[in-house]
Amino acid sequence: MKLKDFNMTKEELVETAEKYMNETFKRYDFIADQTKDMDIIDEDGGKYLDFLGGIAVNSVGGCNEKVIEAIYSQAKDMIHASNYFYTVPQTMLAKLICETIGMDKIQFQNSGAEANEAMIKMARKYGNDISGGKRYKIVTAFNSFHGRTLATLSATGQPGSAIHKGFEPLVDGFKYAEFNNLQSFEEACTDDVIAIMVEPVQGEGGVYPASQEFMSGLRELCDKKGMLLLLDEVQTGWGRTGKIMAYMNYGIKPDAVTMAKAMGGGMPIAAMCASNEAMKALSAGSHGTTFGGNPVCCAASYAAINEILDKKLAENAEEMGSYFMAELRKLPRVTEVRGLGLLVGVVFDDDIAMDVKHHAFDNRLLMSVVKPNVIRMVPPLILTKEDCDKAVSIIRDSIK
Repeated sequence: MKLKDFNMTKEELVETAEKYMNETFKRYDFIADQTKDMDIIDEDGGKYLDFLGGIAVNSVGGCNEKVIEAIYSQAKDMIHASNYFYTVPQTMLAKLICETIGMDKIQFQNSGAEANEAMIKMARKYGNDISGGKRYKIVTAFNSFHGRTLATLSATGQPGSAIHKGFEPLVDGFKYAEFNNLQSFEEACTDDVIAIMVEPVQGEGGVYPASQEFMSGLRELCDKKGMLLLLDEVQTGWGRTGKIMAYMNYGIKPDAVTMAKAMGGGMPIAAMCASNEAMKALSAGSHGTTFGGNPVCCAASYAAINEILDKKLAENAEEMGSYFMAELRKLPRVTEVRGLGLLVGVVFDDDIAMDVKHHAFDNRLLMSVVKPNVIRMVPPLILTKEDCDKAVSIIRDSIK
């Protein structure tokens, strides 16, 4: 759909959106008309270098040709059926994912929040099943972000924030401990706790990678106390951190892991993978989804994941991430650059992140602000040194 199809101006479209849509996002002042590789293209054909990446979604680039072909081919045959039937795209995608990341079972969902919700449900039911209802609590980290549903916002360790405010009472069964502090988690894991749930890199929380000691310690703690280790990889999964899944950077394996964003090539799809032991809790009738594992989305995901694997985009993320972060550290007013692979956070010496973002937008670079002094960048994994250099130059000018 184009503006010309409705004989509208940009201003008229914005007025229409504001009249009919409940706005919970602060939008950029342009119409995203097309995406192509590293760029978002506006209604006038202007190109913006996209280091927002559809919020870590467009990992194989905007409108990747293999993904488009997969969508078109599948849509001609079947757009939707039902999970009462076997479908080839869903089955073959399940095989590809489980064999690639070494997990036993998969449960498809529509979004990251839903995948986390499914993982929470699975852990709680598993705990209740093995303990007669005595173990159901989950420990998450302060400063975490797990989604916007009632359960996932309750799991999000940001008490008093806008994420929690007004939605009380929160869902019972969650406790918070300090990220990267193993002792804090050990103290929180009382006899009624069945699982620990963390992000390998806290993205929305300010781009804080977990330490090796912390991740290894959580795995050992869960093994010792008969708990499940749950990893939220909605943002970090599928190449973003320099490995196919972020947990592979730490040499550990979780009992369950969620994924979304990058896995669909731009289409809405998510999943929760788990061991046979953990997944047995979700028996027939205990969980379900109408659109999860949709044939078109699965076909797109199959193509996108194969692009990530065939083009070695995880390796590219590791290489370009190291180069990009090194160049960012040379900029004035930058006190720290945090991240893993191409999940990058730039920390300034004052609360200037929003100003830098707006100046960068004026120079056609797209980024997001996660804290008043922190910019987060999650560009497509097809990133080149030329793209990095261009972004660094724009950010330098924006800081000045």
